[in-house]
Amino acid sequence: MQLASRKVRTEGVTRPGVADLMNEAGLTHGGFYKHFASRDDLIAQASAVALAEGTAKMERATHKNDEDPRAGLIDAYLAKLHRDTPSTGCALVTLGAAAGRGDQHLKDAYEEQVRTYLELITGLNDDTENTRAEAMLTLSALVGAVLISRAVADKNFSDELLQAVAEQLKRYGSQAPSALA
Repeated sequence: MQLASRKVRTEGVTRPGVADLMNEAGLTHGGFYKHFASRDDLIAQASAVALAEGTAKMERATHKNDEDPRAGLIDAYLAKLHRDTPSTGCALVTLGAAAGRGDQHLKDAYEEQVRTYLELITGLNDDTENTRAEAMLTLSALVGAVLISRAVADKNFSDELLQAVAEQLKRYGSQAPSALA
């Protein structure tokens, strides 16, 4: 399942073929049906695993900066390493479009992960006013920045994008809510 999870994060849900996955896992194509009802079943399970694995990484990232856990999360998420290793990165980035077009199981798994991340980000803020909206803004900016940084061809531009979004998110988070009104 870990192999399929990495493939889904790297290639999305439409590309990995059963034969390729089984070959990489050292299993026969026929053995596939002992474990999964269909390719869709495999993709759904792999997607759920890929999404859920992100929670522990996000929680660890908040401990990278004891003085400002939100900044630690931002720095870890917008790191070049995260951009450059989609196979172990956040599945929200890779699976967003597929979840939008996907079946109910994928949509539910995606939404559950979004809600989990929002709860985690909301919990990092001592001020309860507007924290849910701020968490939504933060998560959207994080996911969007990694998505765009992976899609552009110019690495310098990609690096600039990650750095600029990180700086702006940290600046926004350090302002008092009254200053934002």
